Amino acid sequence: MQDGRTGTELVPVSPYGPFHRFVDRIRELNIEGRVHDALAEIDLFEWIAEAFGDRRTADFMLQRRMYTYLHLQQHEPALSIGAQLVARHRASGNLLGEARTLADLAELCMLTGRDAEGMRYLARAGLLLESTTRRNDCYVRALASCGDAAIAAGLHEIAAAFYDAYYAGNGPDQDGYIPFVYSALLVSWGLWLDHLGRNLEAGHRWRRLAAITDTWLTSFGRVGRASHVQILTGTRALALAKLGRTDEALALAQRSIAGPGTGSYTHPELWTAHLALAVASRARGEFTAARRELVAAEHLVSRGIRADDRLLVQYELATLTAEVLGQHVETVGADIYADVLGALQGQAQQLWRQRRQRMTMLRQARQREQLEIEHARAHAALLRDPLTGLGNRRHFDQLMADIYAGNHPSPTTLLLVDVDNFKSINDTHSHSAGDEILRELARIIGAHCRQGIDTPIRYAGDEFTIFLNSDPVNAVSVAERIRASVSATDFSGTAPGTPVSISTGVAALRCGMTPTELFHTADTNLYRAKRAGRNRVAT
Repeated sequence: MQDGRTGTELVPVSPYGPFHRFVDRIRELNIEGRVHDALAEIDLFEWIAEAFGDRRTADFMLQRRMYTYLHLQQHEPALSIGAQLVARHRASGNLLGEARTLADLAELCMLTGRDAEGMRYLARAGLLLESTTRRNDCYVRALASCGDAAIAAGLHEIAAAFYDAYYAGNGPDQDGYIPFVYSALLVSWGLWLDHLGRNLEAGHRWRRLAAITDTWLTSFGRVGRASHVQILTGTRALALAKLGRTDEALALAQRSIAGPGTGSYTHPELWTAHLALAVASRARGEFTAARRELVAAEHLVSRGIRADDRLLVQYELATLTAEVLGQHVETVGADIYADVLGALQGQAQQLWRQRRQRMTMLRQARQREQLEIEHARAHAALLRDPLTGLGNRRHFDQLMADIYAGNHPSPTTLLLVDVDNFKSINDTHSHSAGDEILRELARIIGAHCRQGIDTPIRYAGDEFTIFLNSDPVNAVSVAERIRASVSATDFSGTAPGTPVSISTGVAALRCGMTPTELFHTADTNLYRAKRAGRNRVAT
């Protein structure tokens, strides 16, 4: 794109932040399997984003670091970073970012045997998604992460509910991300049902998988991401192989494996193409070829992040071995053949029972999270001023107690804001006009505060306080911007003929200063501003 006036080439800026292209670079390195290079560049890019105040890109860098550690199977560092990211999203009010990271943490917990903790994270992520009506790209990613976590827990019905909710309103996306993760669910679900001998239910999943992959490959296969085309082609081959369409499955699986890929790196998700070849070869009685493909599939899933995938491939490999043994009953004996199959069935049944236990845990976790959310809402209501929607005097006292206890961010600067000549506004134009002015002032003050970082409060009557996580110089700049915005606002419809202005006192919290001394200093500076003529900031 060019600027028509100067002919200068203009580079479009992502809505996610000026350095968001760094995120794309990290994704590319991970897709190529260069995870250690990715970690090195994350260190650099995160520092640059933080240095230039691009918090969104810094958050994305943290997220990519967590995913990179996950791919390296370094679960403890990934959990630690996920907890940091949840705190950052919660502080900034990024509900969808918080939901996605909670779901990622749920998946990590399942991989490390922390089932109860994982179910709690997944329950809260689901409740956050239900609380929003936004249906943007961030929503899709959060929903997919919830689905991945549910798959990791073996909760296929829960995962399907997430994906079906998206499909119902949107259909398949051009990027192929939702069909990609939905197909992973159906592969896992179909294989589990196969292994449990529930063939009719498994057949339904294979037909659904065939339909989803066919729709997407037909509609977007020419324009979608190459890696998604390659993987979904292999996944469709597996569905067809399981449905007995052997020749079609062989052709698609071979096309998937021979696809463009990413150089010498083979994506772990291509294990489905190798499994499709194994199923088709086995149907033809080509056991050696089937075993070769299953070994290749097992090698790929061992590099993936879903532990159940490896169990599923190993089950297929074991049943193939049992079938080969069955061809030589006269040598190994019918009892041995039956014992092998019985052991495999018993293991599958035990894992399926574990899945039902997790479903109960999720239901209980959801009930607890709902109670906690309701309690938090009730607590927040106690700290909110009903007229302005800002914090109230109770909230102010709580923050002052935090300062006294040393539980406050550094640096902290307090602004004490007072409406000039407010009594005359009430006397001249009525208290309802005064209330309307206070509501507008609260809106202006809130617009100049960073959500989750700064805290604006209606202290009493026409007085406001603002706790800023800023040094005194920046705090004075914020105070001046608020003062100028109030002066520039047209209140003639509410208080005709009466100018509206504010005066502000600024005080920075110094080492050893008590909360009372902080407030007294701000109050003293406020009255200095009043005596100096009002409509000004004093520090």
